Amino acid sequence: MGFGFGMGFDLFGVMFTLVFVLVIGMFVVTAVRGISQWNKNNNSPRLTVSATIVAKRTNVTHHHHNGAGGHHHHHTSTTYYVTFQVDSGDRMELQVDGTEYGMLIEGDRGELSFQGTRYLSFERK
Repeated sequence: MGFGFGMGFDLFGVMFTLVFVLVIGMFVVTAVRGISQWNKNNNSPRLTVSATIVAKRTNVTHHHHNGAGGHHHHHTSTTYYVTFQVDSGDRMELQVDGTEYGMLIEGDRGELSFQGTRYLSFERK
């Protein structure tokens, strides 16, 4: 048997299947982790502690899609994070929505309410 068209096509089929399985596997792992974290948060107690806002940051992601007819679609999404320091000195970074992010200021002190890794609220003292 030589290395003709048939052999290359078989190798392509194997590689295509392997990449397809890896991509699907990544989606499954990501979904399972997300559901696991959501479940863990739901089973965590709701806590309220004294805390100070020590940092804020954003993560901006850009998505580019090539659509039908050569049209390009651009989408940007921003994720907002706030780092709180509790009286023991421990810090935790929690994701917040954009409106809440705009209202919170570094140096503010108050009562932080959270459940697992889920931000619930912050009330200034």
